[in-house]
Amino acid sequence: MNDDHIQEEQTLKNEKPTGSPRLRKIGLLLIILSFVFYGGLLLVPFTPYAAGTKAVISSALVVSGEASFWLGALILGKELVSKYKRYLNPVWWFRKRDN
Repeated sequence: MNDDHIQEEQTLKNEKPTGSPRLRKIGLLLIILSFVFYGGLLLVPFTPYAAGTKAVISSALVVSGEASFWLGALILGKELVSKYKRYLNPVWWFRKRDN
């Protein structure tokens, strides 16, 4: 492990998020909602609408998902988003942790 990685982990463990708990919950809810919007894309092909309508629905879901994610990320802040982004990266799932 390099020094930057160790320093980043120590910073993330020791740093408490700023802002009100209510605002943090809203930010986390927006990020979870973005996953719901993207999951909704899987259902669009099975709807009984015309192809043009399906394209509009798909576009609206993608734009809503992106907007929801980035707004939630803006509320939560860089440190918290980078911490959770590391947990969602499949590369780190099976690595052995040094404690």
